[in-house]
Amino acid sequence: MSKAVQPNSLVTLNYRIALENGQPLISTFEGKPATLKLGEGEMLPTLERCLTGLAEGETQAFMLTPDDAFGPHRPDLIETVRRKDMPQEEIESMSVMEFSAPDGSRYTGLVREIDAEKAVIDFNHPLAGKTIHFEVEIIGVL
Repeated sequence: MSKAVQPNSLVTLNYRIALENGQPLISTFEGKPATLKLGEGEMLPTLERCLTGLAEGETQAFMLTPDDAFGPHRPDLIETVRRKDMPQEEIESMSVMEFSAPDGSRYTGLVREIDAEKAVIDFNHPLAGKTIHFEVEIIGVL
């Protein structure tokens, strides 16, 4: 009898995340499988819930809406920053930067636009607002 994935299982699996149009974003099917402990923050909770109940050897595919995946794209997470408040190094549009909050926490943002006066930074997850295809193959469960 094969073991089923539980909310706190150690799981070895292959997985693939692709956009709704099939464009692949990440896949372990062509390389080494991933091993992760569910409930430890190693994978998005929604993706972990997709795994729960699947048995060793089972393959399953899920189509996840933005609300079920990385959330909706939120316009309030797009900010304009004065260029003089940013590092003096050359920064290109569409580059990723890390920012510090007053409480010391760190946030990653995508520089959408930049000129000599200001930059438009998007703090949304890169997959926010996107429907994703999540395919898994459960190899082992402990």
